[in-house]
Amino acid sequence: MSCKRIFFIEIIFFFGLACISFAEDYTLQYFLSKASSETTALAKSEKTELLNQLDGVLQQARGIRAKLIQALQTGEADVRYQEGKFWISKLEEDGKSIEEGIQQIKLLREKATYLVASIKLYKSLKDLSSNFNAYNNSSSFSASVGDLAPEMELWADPVFYKLYLLPLARSKDVAAKVPQREKKSVSKEKKPPTGEKKPAASKKKPASKEKKP
Repeated sequence: MSCKRIFFIEIIFFFGLACISFAEDYTLQYFLSKASSETTALAKSEKTELLNQLDGVLQQARGIRAKLIQALQTGEADVRYQEGKFWISKLEEDGKSIEEGIQQIKLLREKATYLVASIKLYKSLKDLSSNFNAYNNSSSFSASVGDLAPEMELWADPVFYKLYLLPLARSKDVAAKVPQREKKSVSKEKKPPTGEKKPAASKKKPASKEKKP
């Protein structure tokens, strides 16, 4: 009885480890290795997980943005007034980019082949990575930003650009170039062969007039 119980526990432990390893497969390193390989096509499950990862990145960016705004408003960040106004304007841009990116992820979850949504999501990620790298270079904000800035840049390019946007754009381009062949309507009427004369219409003779006696 005890042997069976130990065996059962080992099976549960094995499947638990398998689930954990499977969940850890879809990391930034996983997608970077896919982007650097020759075969860049993603399976449906990989596309879904990529969008989930990007959603997590945007949620992290939202939280860090809130911390930076609070630090500027409370004076915790040691910056001058004019410099503070500049950073606030950048953070306002980030707010729009974050919400735009989250909205495009929702659209892509409903329709993975939506090219416009993927372009907008890519732009949001690129704009955010540019601003977050700027925050990371400031001693007042670097502690709050941490590793998100360089990671976000990698998620945008090469991961999302090479694995999602570029293949989708190519597939749309190929579909647009495929010519649509129109079937020519076959004429049912047969034309007379050339050189053959049509029969002349018969002329009716005028009726002869009868002579009166």
